[in-house]
Amino acid sequence: MAYESVLYEKRQGIAYATVNRPEKLNALNRAVLVELRDCLDDTREDADVRAVILAGAGRSAFVAGADVSEIAECDAATGTQFSRRGQELMNFIEGLEKPVIAAVHGYALGGGCELAMACTLRVASETARFGLPEVKLGIIPGYGGTQRLARLVGKGHALEMILTGEPITAQEAYRIGLVNLVVPEDKLRTSAEGVARKIAANPASAVALAMRAVQHGLETTVSEGEFVEAALFGLCCATEDMKEGTRAFLEKRPPKFTGR
Repeated sequence: MAYESVLYEKRQGIAYATVNRPEKLNALNRAVLVELRDCLDDTREDADVRAVILAGAGRSAFVAGADVSEIAECDAATGTQFSRRGQELMNFIEGLEKPVIAAVHGYALGGGCELAMACTLRVASETARFGLPEVKLGIIPGYGGTQRLARLVGKGHALEMILTGEPITAQEAYRIGLVNLVVPEDKLRTSAEGVARKIAANPASAVALAMRAVQHGLETTVSEGEFVEAALFGLCCATEDMKEGTRAFLEKRPPKFTGR
């Protein structure tokens, strides 16, 4: 597939997907959603890809929101469809079972903030701004923001951001748990790559199963989550990488994982 709105490349086990509409502050329109999904489908099928870095082109924004010109044409039925299209992509990203790291600079507003929240981890530049300003347009977050934000930062912080519609700084986002790391803007890409490579150094099966266990646990009771955790722990114990990892630890040497 030839992409018009997304830059996509793979290097040394990391896939890079960059929303490329800087003249529109990388706003998410239908074409971007389709192209991002296609890129991420490719990463899922490529065993050599161990992590994904998601970014925005230009200097001003990661993604400044969904395309308001598309929202303005919605009625009740098409508005629901609009929301579901975005939710499907966010759910796919969250369930990919390969770490997706959002490298956020500039504005991450509305759909952009929701896109970042769907990622596994978020690395932000010092000048990044996060917000869900939909209420100022007479709507609410529709790409999963009302659900993921509360799970990440708690009900009180989530409601404050959603009901006021006011953006917060990267430092405040870090304080409340919305982002994992804040770095100088010129270190953003290398910092995101550093996190990706730390994760990629671990066995892919253990990474995927750990992500599955955490995600499942957020959607169920603790006891049910522990039951799933035990089953997934058992699956890990059946891998050659588990045997190698434990042997290497006992023999006091670096492990040599093979992905099996």
